[in-house]
Amino acid sequence: MDVKEVRVEESRSVAELMVLLWPNHSVEGFTNDIEELIEKDDASIYVAFEGNELIGFSQVQLRNDYVEGTGSSPVGYLEGLFVKEAYRLQGYAKELVKAAEHWAKQKGCSEFASDCELTNEKSLHTHLKLGFEEANRIICFKKKL
Repeated sequence: MDVKEVRVEESRSVAELMVLLWPNHSVEGFTNDIEELIEKDDASIYVAFEGNELIGFSQVQLRNDYVEGTGSSPVGYLEGLFVKEAYRLQGYAKELVKAAEHWAKQKGCSEFASDCELTNEKSLHTHLKLGFEEANRIICFKKKL
C-alpha cells in the first residue's frame, strides 16, 4: 500500500476518481481544480496506489470559518475520500485519512472534521469506523428569489 501527496502529472487520473464520487462535475474541471490545489498552502490531496494502479484519494483543506462541532481554527477538513470498490475494506481509506490528518496537524490544527449527506449510510459508517464522532445533523434549505 503506497499513499503519497498527489503530483501534477496524476491530476487527470485523480479527477477521474473524483467524478466517481461527485458525478455532477467534469474530469476537466476537476483536473484544473487539482492543479490549482497543488499550488496552495491550505489544501492537499493524497493518493493511494496498489502497484501502479491509482485506487483512491483523500482531499484535505484548512477551514478558518466555523466548522460544526469544533472549537478551534483552523480546522483540518476532509473534503473528499474515495477508494475504488474492489479495494474497499482493506485499510486504504484509513491510510488516506491518516495522511490527511497528519497534514492538518503539521498545519497547526488540533481538530479534524468532515461531513456526509444525511442519507449516505455508507459514508456515515465509514466516518465512524475511521474514528470520527457525529457532531450534529442539519437540514439545509434554499429558495429562489
